[in-house]
Amino acid sequence: MKKISIIGVPMDLGQNRRGVDMGPSAIRYAGLEKRLKSLDLEVIDTGDIEISRDHGQIKKETNLKNLNEVIVTNDNLNNKVSEVISEGSFPLVLGGDHSIAIGTLAGAAKHYDNLGVIWYDAHGDLNTADTSPSGNIHGMPLAVSLGLGHEDLVNIGGYAPKIKPENIVIIGARSLDKGERELIKEKGIKVYTMHEVDKLGMSTVIKETLDYLSKKTEGVHLSLDLDGLDPEDCPGVGTPVMGGLSYRESHLAMEMLSDSGLITSAEFVEVNPILDEKNKTAEAAVGLIASLFGEKLL
Repeated sequence: MKKISIIGVPMDLGQNRRGVDMGPSAIRYAGLEKRLKSLDLEVIDTGDIEISRDHGQIKKETNLKNLNEVIVTNDNLNNKVSEVISEGSFPLVLGGDHSIAIGTLAGAAKHYDNLGVIWYDAHGDLNTADTSPSGNIHGMPLAVSLGLGHEDLVNIGGYAPKIKPENIVIIGARSLDKGERELIKEKGIKVYTMHEVDKLGMSTVIKETLDYLSKKTEGVHLSLDLDGLDPEDCPGVGTPVMGGLSYRESHLAMEMLSDSGLITSAEFVEVNPILDEKNKTAEAAVGLIASLFGEKLL
């Protein structure tokens, strides 16, 4: 029986809009544990990572908001994810804003020589302090995991980089800053924008993604930002972008990832109940998680 460990990270410090700290609770309330147990899975809810509220002095002048707090929280998450993997369990992390991916990837990548990453998101999250228009760290976790950015973020877990650019696939991108576009081209990161998804179809996108990653990675981490989906399906997110992935094609993606057997860790982030409609976004998250773990109609 597959063992899954749920890890909540009620973090709202990587961005400006309050409410995303209630995301893990909203996903739990939408029936996550019951849904997973119905699939004959062993499910352990480990509770929430304590969120640092340390307002100590930042070592260097920086425009990064809540830097110390984000560092401490992600280091705690890194330790928890690594512990869960060491126990033979699948870490399922619930956010919280997307800055928590820094800790998730730090904890997961130390267990694999070449960790692949599927970044299912409207955004690239490839900014650094030099390129970020906002200074919000939730727009930086993929860059940080590549070893780019503030040294204290980059070195969470005691090593860097966590991942290689050739082991990343971004799916659903439709909002990229200038610095991110330049970095994608410089590093040769594989990206399926909405143009490619529409042109090829989700089935082809996922098949190509799996072919691309399976040849050179040991495990694959799925980082799914609910703003990757269209706001019509997931209104409860802090940075909605029109023209996104549909709930239906996202289900197909999760089912194909499930069938592949390649996903070794996952996180679902940026659910903000304050901005949501009757917990619609959290319920969508639970549906996608269930598909990732093998739920099928027949």
